[in-house]
Amino acid sequence: QLQLVESGGGLVQSGGSLRLSCAASGFSLNGYDIGWFRQASGKEREGVSCISASGGSTKYADSVKGGFTISRDNAKNTVYLRIDSSEPEDTAVYYCAAVRRSFLLCVLPESKYDYWGQGTQVTVSS
Repeated sequence: QLQLVESGGGLVQSGGSLRLSCAASGFSLNGYDIGWFRQASGKEREGVSCISASGGSTKYADSVKGGFTISRDNAKNTVYLRIDSSEPEDTAVYYCAAVRRSFLLCVLPESKYDYWGQGTQVTVSS
């Protein structure tokens, strides 16, 4: 059974940092693009960042550019999302998702992703 499990969420003060992890079980992340998405209370889910299967391509939503960094460690079967200079507006449930693709560039629309984790809550206090 293919599973993605997010971890690393929690409470952080504004300006602080967090590193979220997305670990796969039941399959290897090799060959999969990984996306990070978030959903704030009362809002639609939005794409935050993605990384291609090779790790050579990354993409960020304009709202997080400069503050978020996505990376992957295929040996550990894990993808990371580092949040720096956090703001209260970053408060949301963060989800990772995977899709098997062989294109050079990753994409952010959630409709492109087949496998989803359960999410991890990030709360940034002001």
